[in-house]
Amino acid sequence: MTSSESVEPANSELAEVPDVEASADEVSVDSTEDADEGAIAPSLPPTPDSSMQGYYKLQQDLLKYTLLATAVIFGFVWAFYSLQTALNYLIGACTGVVYLRMLAKNVAELGRQRSKVGSGRLALFIGLIVLSTQWNQLQIMPVFLGFLTYKASLMGYTLWAALMPEAVNQE
Repeated sequence: MTSSESVEPANSELAEVPDVEASADEVSVDSTEDADEGAIAPSLPPTPDSSMQGYYKLQQDLLKYTLLATAVIFGFVWAFYSLQTALNYLIGACTGVVYLRMLAKNVAELGRQRSKVGSGRLALFIGLIVLSTQWNQLQIMPVFLGFLTYKASLMGYTLWAALMPEAVNQE
C-alpha cells in the first residue's frame, strides 16, 4: 500500500504540470488576441536581406559619386596645375576610396559580427601622410585634399538627397 500511495502523489503532480503548460498556452493565445483587437503589438524586425538592401544601394551610390568627383577634380587639377600635382591628388583620392570601402565594410559588420568600429582605417590615413612627408616627390596638400574627396562627395550626396529626395528614391 505504501507503494501505491507514493505513486499516487507522483501521478497527481504530473497531472498538474500539463495544466500549467496549458495555462501558459492560454496566456500566449490571449495576448495574441489582444494584439489583434487593436493593442499595439511590437513589430518584428525586417529580414536582414531587406533591411540591408537600402544600405548596399547607398554604399554603391556613394562609391560611384566619389569616383566621379575624383575623375572631375583630377581633370581640373591637371588642367590648372601640373600632372605631378594631379597625380598626387589621385594618390590621395584612391586612398580615400579605399578608406571609404573599409568604413562601409566595417559599418555593415557592426550589428552582426562586431560590437564596435575598428580603427584600422586610421593607420591607412597615417601611412599616407607619413609617406607623403617622407617621399620628396609627393606633396602633402594635394594628397590630403585628394583623401578628403570622399567626404566632399558624401556631403554633396547628403545635400542632394535632402533637397531632392524623390530623385534619390527613383534610382
